[in-house]
Amino acid sequence: MSREVRVRFAPSPTGPLHIGGVRTALYNYLFAKQNGGKMILRIEDTDQTRFVPGAEDYIIEALTWLGIQFDEGVHIGGPFGPYRQSDRKPMYKQYADQLIRDGWAYYAFDHPDELEAKRKEYEAQKKTFQYDCNTRGMMQNSLSLSEDEVKQRLNNGEPYVVRFKFPADTEITVHDLIRGDVTMNSNLLDDKVLFKSDGMPTYHLANIVDDHTMEISHVIRGEEWLPSAPLHVMLYRAFGWEETMPQFAHLPLLLKPEGNGKLSKRDGDRLGFPVFPLDWHDPKSGEISSGYRERGYFPEAVVNILALLGWNPGKREGDNGANPVYQEILSMNDLIKLFNISHISKSGAKFNVEKAKWFNHEYMQMHSDEDIAAMFQPILDSHNVKADHDYVVKVCGMMKERINFISEMWDTTSYFFVAPTEYDPAAIKKRWKAGMTTHMAKVIEILNTVPFEYDAIHKALLDDYIVGNQLNMGQVMNSLRLAVVGKTVGPDMLTLVMMLGKDETIRRVQRAIDTIGEVEN
Repeated sequence: MSREVRVRFAPSPTGPLHIGGVRTALYNYLFAKQNGGKMILRIEDTDQTRFVPGAEDYIIEALTWLGIQFDEGVHIGGPFGPYRQSDRKPMYKQYADQLIRDGWAYYAFDHPDELEAKRKEYEAQKKTFQYDCNTRGMMQNSLSLSEDEVKQRLNNGEPYVVRFKFPADTEITVHDLIRGDVTMNSNLLDDKVLFKSDGMPTYHLANIVDDHTMEISHVIRGEEWLPSAPLHVMLYRAFGWEETMPQFAHLPLLLKPEGNGKLSKRDGDRLGFPVFPLDWHDPKSGEISSGYRERGYFPEAVVNILALLGWNPGKREGDNGANPVYQEILSMNDLIKLFNISHISKSGAKFNVEKAKWFNHEYMQMHSDEDIAAMFQPILDSHNVKADHDYVVKVCGMMKERINFISEMWDTTSYFFVAPTEYDPAAIKKRWKAGMTTHMAKVIEILNTVPFEYDAIHKALLDDYIVGNQLNMGQVMNSLRLAVVGKTVGPDMLTLVMMLGKDETIRRVQRAIDTIGEVEN
């Protein structure tokens, strides 16, 4: 009988959730949903010194916004709770005691100043000190001290930590679903602290105990945890849990756009893009870091972006294989259907800022004109613009192709709602040549005399007047655009005229004639 798929996302509440962490949560979610399994949110807060108020709520809000749903977790409960490690504190000591009893761990009484002195001693010899099978015999621990002295120290309440006892010169193999077998010799590994003097377990012990007791089947996490995987495998062996040990998959890093190093907040600040899903207000410094939501990204776009950073859905059917073409626009349901761990890259994925904007643009086009208008309405309100709803919907439908974010809509469409009060000087110099006031007066005459219909205006203005008089089409029409818009941008000129209406167009053209006036060549 196959084992139920149970995965967990287990962040620490030490600050805002990085998009690399979001991608880890997403891959866990896709894997769970594809396999009919469960997704668990566990908060790993064993390091109380780094706890940041509000971080846990931020993590939950961010993942909810992105549509990553949990079956069990700190915010919804479940049969394997509690799901916050600080609430599970009483259970960890028994497991640390078991490891000591079975010879897999030991008490270490070394004071921090003693450890620092040992490090400096090694540095003076141009070596690096590591608390391991080669050095533990010279340190203050239950392996080097007599049994009586150990008991006396414990009875006196002397501070201690519990360290894992790696066996000497042992090859430890971790099977990784992405990287294959990774083998490391135990002589290279330090005896990690499992239980701290404050009565809290470290990540390593709590992580293994929680994954086992919560029946986690697969651990999908960032590659920064790969060096810790041999210890985790050995802990499963030490506890006698090897048969139910989860399968591991270590995800590649998200890299800077240049590709050299892990993507950081500093990179986002430098290049002007977010590295967090939501705005983060640091409770200590008061600093605000921008998020994808507040920058105007659609959650579906962010999910799509992150899914393809380090994973691909495979070649499209009919591909000859020479130049594989991958489908890029993928909904959450598409991703659940297509996700395959074997298609995750071993190497890091560079974050592409322009590609992220492109994804948001594509999702913008999928939204109905009504949706876009509803998103745009608060911006119109902020500019005290009162416009007919149907008109706003029509403008949005016409112009959404030109923007990546709703926040760009006002700069792109303001002339649909407000007449220009000034005119681009460079455009005046380039387009508004001698005699242009006469041509603009003719535009007004045509608008006043022919039926206000696209085809009729096109024939009278473009065919009969401009072409018929052998005028420069670009010069006249761009000057008309300058008069109506204030600059030489915008949609098809006659379409814009039809949108604005006869009276408004005439008002704007007359104002340009009066304001710019006649010029000399």
